[in-house]
Amino acid sequence: MIIKTAEFVKSSGKWQECPEPNIPEYAFIGRSNVGKSSLINAMMNHKDLAKTSQTPGKTQLINHFLVNENWYLTDLPGYGYAKVSKVQRKDFEKLITNYILNRRNLVNLFVLVDIRHTPQKIDLEFIQWCGESGIPFSIVFTKSDKLKPNVAIKNVEDYKAELHKTWEDLPELYVTSAEKKEGGDNILNFIQKTNEFLTNNNISFDE
Repeated sequence: MIIKTAEFVKSSGKWQECPEPNIPEYAFIGRSNVGKSSLINAMMNHKDLAKTSQTPGKTQLINHFLVNENWYLTDLPGYGYAKVSKVQRKDFEKLITNYILNRRNLVNLFVLVDIRHTPQKIDLEFIQWCGESGIPFSIVFTKSDKLKPNVAIKNVEDYKAELHKTWEDLPELYVTSAEKKEGGDNILNFIQKTNEFLTNNNISFDE
């Protein structure tokens, strides 16, 4: 997929305030500081589209971007904030949960995982929740440039082994590096093929 246009549409504090759900939507989510904004910017070839920060939890609203004028890329707040109150954390979790369960044009959720770490309980629990809730999702490993290739491969295999304890079939897996702009093309190709499938089969999101 060639990115011709990518523009910010709006930030929403409630899922009901999101743009009209009339075109395919692909959302990105992960723990705070997983490199979500950096990956989005690399994929869109736009340095400042999604706001990056050294402070985990910078994204606190649902941010919509219109790509090529025919699909939405959605930047969701991270889960597992370390430096916010329990009340704020519950508010974020409610915002995320309601969006994921109610957004009828959400075609796929990309769950970002830091490849440098062993499988984290909070990631595994979120992935399990997605599966139990029937949410179509993929797993995206980030920051592969921070590891030697053989270590990165081992960490992915370890993650797959952990998932296989409860999953028979695994979702699509992508290994990415925002720094080196690697792996994003594979995600965009998946989005393009999915959009073509929706178009060819006259699938619409109108109620």
